[in-house]
Amino acid sequence: MSVTVPGVTVPRSGLADSVMERLTATYPEAADPQRAAQAQAYMKDVAPFLGLPTPLRRELSRTVLAGTPRPDEAECTAIALRCWELPEREYAYFAVDYLRRHVKRLSSGFLPVARHLVTTVSWWDTVDALAAHVVGGLVAADPRLLKSEMDSWIEDDNLWVARTALLHQLRYKDATDTERLFAYCVRQSGHPDFFIRKAIGWCLREYAKTDPDAVRDFVERERGRLAPLSVREALKNL
Repeated sequence: MSVTVPGVTVPRSGLADSVMERLTATYPEAADPQRAAQAQAYMKDVAPFLGLPTPLRRELSRTVLAGTPRPDEAECTAIALRCWELPEREYAYFAVDYLRRHVKRLSSGFLPVARHLVTTVSWWDTVDALAAHVVGGLVAADPRLLKSEMDSWIEDDNLWVARTALLHQLRYKDATDTERLFAYCVRQSGHPDFFIRKAIGWCLREYAKTDPDAVRDFVERERGRLAPLSVREALKNL
């Protein structure tokens, strides 16, 4: 199967064929329609579900991946894109877990694929993990992406792209580019959407674990611009 994403052409992948065959045979056998309906309602009908609780889903994933070789970037891309084409949300969760596991095997050339995943069937359940664990990993490995990509993403009209830019440093701790973190928060401080305002507070709260004084000073300095939700979230543990 060949899939095309702007800027990326994915070749056929025997590994992807094998993984997808196993995955689509294994997951449906454990489906729980009642749990699926509850999950779909909780996620605001963003997608249908199979109804697999996370511990069971990850156990099944281990079965699917047993004995498979380590993938290269093209194989990761093929698996992720093919999972995203399937309707049930658990397949996207499988793809996110797979990319997190193999993020060090990905180059900056994977970023267009990551953007496609962020902007397709978008909701916090996949976007946040992609931001912190995949996009964040790519930028950490190639800091040039900050200027070439993240500075553009924070300006994007798509709120999920902007949210990804806000959250991509979530796990950086001492390696956080503080100047950019604060600048991104100011840039989106007037955004009307809950998910952006919440993300501003979340990334500040997380960085406060590393430098509480810097976050406290920033919030006090910019309190007039920041939404009350962002301020509450940022100072929650201070």
